[in-house]
Amino acid sequence: MKEALFYEKMGEGKVRCRLCFHECVLKEGQLGFCLARRNVNGKLIAETYGQLVAAHTDPIEKKPLYHFHPGEAILSVAANGCNLACPFCQNAEIARHRTRSRQATPEELIKMALEHASKGIAYTYTEPLVWYEYLLDASKAAHEAGLYNVIVTNGTIDEKPLQALLSHLDAANIDLKGDEQFYRKVLKGDRESVIRTIRMMHEAGVHVELTTLLIPEGNDSEAEVDEVISFIEGLDSNIPLHLSRYFPHHGYSASATPVDTMLRAYEQAKARLPYVYLGNVLLSEGQNTLCPACGATLIERLGYRTQITGIKDKRCASCGREVDIVL
Repeated sequence: MKEALFYEKMGEGKVRCRLCFHECVLKEGQLGFCLARRNVNGKLIAETYGQLVAAHTDPIEKKPLYHFHPGEAILSVAANGCNLACPFCQNAEIARHRTRSRQATPEELIKMALEHASKGIAYTYTEPLVWYEYLLDASKAAHEAGLYNVIVTNGTIDEKPLQALLSHLDAANIDLKGDEQFYRKVLKGDRESVIRTIRMMHEAGVHVELTTLLIPEGNDSEAEVDEVISFIEGLDSNIPLHLSRYFPHHGYSASATPVDTMLRAYEQAKARLPYVYLGNVLLSEGQNTLCPACGATLIERLGYRTQITGIKDKRCASCGREVDIVL
């Protein structure tokens, strides 16, 4: 456990967390919405500091990141907790519940990455931003050891704590889940926080890719997909967009997203964005990376098997255009 960095003390032993928009006001002993921060004797304590509930070596494409060190494997770790309440969460067992964990200091985490020949660390599976103090310490230590840091996140964090973290991040996949009504009613979230996070990370030079999980009668209409596309166009049209297929899980009963819906959204996005990918669906479309200038295949993918086929000296081997990929 470690004292949290962003909170304020209030009267009568209460504290107010300042990590995200929820701004939980906690009495003695109370746990925050995220399940990671508790009022202990009038101090806000980061209870999950150093507590790993998952540690695996994954293909970096699983994050998903398609334009950042393609084909590499990365040590991927998580703690309990999340500051959204997505009823369709694929990792609800560890995101919305406290489960058995094991301790690992930042130094031990770095050692683990090096022992697995990983060139970086991915903080993923649950919500790493509510693991803030550990994420900050571990990402600093990773940079000192020559490792890169990847965060897979819902993007829900206040501006000040994010600003303090930015220089220690190298890449992020951020969920952009729907419109403001969808965030408020379904996720118990705040879309504006996410939009700010995406902008701040991109402007700080963090490699950003976005994921939208398409849910029937939730956020899969042409108008809602258009809103995502328009946002990316307004920020940087070269940001990769991953459209992911929803399957029933946790407390959500809607049927799986129809393949036709996935293809319609893919074609809609591809008409305006150069890098659009399909996830959780067995289709030939939306897997490979093509050069926006000449259409040549730069990277071929079959599941998580990745082969760089059309890149030479960080340029398209066919037309010479510089690639929008971190190699």
